Amino acid sequence: MSYDVIVRSGRWFDGTGAPSATRHLGIRDGKVAVVSAQPLDEGGCPRVIDASGKWVLPGLIDIHTHYDVEILESPSLSESVRHGVTSVFLGSCSLSTVHASPSDAGDLFARVEAIPRRHVVGALEEAKTWMSARDYVDALEALPLGPNVAAFLGHSDMRAAQMGLNRATRKDVRPSDFELANMEAMLTEALDAGFVGMSTQQLLFDKLDGVTCRSRTLPSTYAKSRERRRLNTILRRRGRALQAGPDLTSPFSLASLILGSTGLGRTKLKTSLLSAADIKSNPYTIRILGPIAAIVKRLRGDLRWQHLPVPFEVYADGIDLVVFEEFGSVAAALHLSDEIERNALLRDEEYRRWFRKDYDKRFGVKVWHRDFFDADIVACPDGSVIGKTFGQVGVERGGVHPVDAFLDLVVEYGTKLRWRTTISGHRPEILDMLARTPGVQLGFSDAGAHLRNMAFYNFGLRFLRRVRDSERAGRPSVTLEQAVHRLTGELADWYDIDAGHLREGDRADLVVIDPAHLDDTLDAYAESAMPAYDNLSRMVNRNDDAVTAVLVGGEYVFGAGVAADVLGVTRTGRFLHAGERTAR
Repeated sequence: MSYDVIVRSGRWFDGTGAPSATRHLGIRDGKVAVVSAQPLDEGGCPRVIDASGKWVLPGLIDIHTHYDVEILESPSLSESVRHGVTSVFLGSCSLSTVHASPSDAGDLFARVEAIPRRHVVGALEEAKTWMSARDYVDALEALPLGPNVAAFLGHSDMRAAQMGLNRATRKDVRPSDFELANMEAMLTEALDAGFVGMSTQQLLFDKLDGVTCRSRTLPSTYAKSRERRRLNTILRRRGRALQAGPDLTSPFSLASLILGSTGLGRTKLKTSLLSAADIKSNPYTIRILGPIAAIVKRLRGDLRWQHLPVPFEVYADGIDLVVFEEFGSVAAALHLSDEIERNALLRDEEYRRWFRKDYDKRFGVKVWHRDFFDADIVACPDGSVIGKTFGQVGVERGGVHPVDAFLDLVVEYGTKLRWRTTISGHRPEILDMLARTPGVQLGFSDAGAHLRNMAFYNFGLRFLRRVRDSERAGRPSVTLEQAVHRLTGELADWYDIDAGHLREGDRADLVVIDPAHLDDTLDAYAESAMPAYDNLSRMVNRNDDAVTAVLVGGEYVFGAGVAADVLGVTRTGRFLHAGERTAR
């Protein structure tokens, strides 16, 4: 009996958390035909992958990306595929490209996700043929998709399309009954088309680009309880998920989202909240997130916290960094798109007093730790400051306040000044705690966004390395089987998509990993030009020895740092319809 592909002698993980074992996999017609303890007949098989000493596991699932624009121009999504990700989710943070006009989508995506606006608008003007969610699915399926794709429908996308971006971002405007009914119809139609749910956002430092509505928060932040309840009712009735980002400054926002997940006297609402992060500025909050999810479960609810299981290290060019939007002084500077006008503001002493006052606030909820002694300069025309913190530069310049040292360099060098800091995920023991917390989902890579700010495309590999190293050190937080389950089958089961498992009859989405190369190279960053974005240099990961083979739908698409000829040319991925797993 011949096979299209044989993967032999690998340590096989099925994605359920069951014990791993050395097995031989025979793949035929895009599915796993057999998992055998005995070697398979390789006669007539055109591709045999020797996985001796390697791990064979289901393709990884990335539940939080912003590939909504990139997928239209580069549907291979090779930067994720090269690291073993075979399924990605679009439509996070209330942002999708289903209904909004190209111009409005540019305003929605550009500033908050740090994707150049002209490329958002241009990609949609060229590609958009769809008028509905079902048409959108058909349009995706017509692309030569590299990985599989699942999708949320964005609340801000619906609001902007139905109300107009200006009305959708005004505090004194509520959607009419007609407009709200149309949003309900949009959501229902998307769920009928197989979307996994709806994403919304209440976080107030995500700001719009453009001119007319510049610096207003995302449309979904203006929605009131009545609107959210009516949309959530549809999700409850259909058993689909709500992805939400609470307003960190409002206890009511977080409480309402948590309580909204409960099922007392009503159908539960599957809720995935952003995010479980060990933030430097709030070191104690992280320990209560797991217990909160457990309490919600006892109240017949279903709450999960999204978590990036690696240190959240960010880079910035000059002053352009999304987390700076959380306080007024820098948001005021980022509001100014003209460089000359912005620099004039940054030089102004009254403005600097405002910035210093914001910087010196040590109380309240915040994401950035506001410590320029914890911000390393990595590139600058003035080589004497490279490798130093802004705080050190201030000390060396005669005791200049760290804010002034930072602003002086920004004014002088603009985006040629590049620096980095770690915002969260800095304590390994907390990362280990979250790895074994049932109410936490592993994801939140933000792949496809913040192209110059962060690179977490290989977060799954880095997580597996940490689990493997913990086992070797005799202090395991979870087993390798459990770790694989958390990155694959657990996510697929919760979102009800047909992915994340590697058993007989399952779709052959898999990755072969060489554990000998799960080493420090996983942490290295590199730069890669994006042809579709005028060769914009994107931060990426490059650790090509760790992943020796990636298959999507039984087709070999990547291995050892080299893409197969079919990737981005022939469609290997597909749209993952929510409900398929249950139906199968």
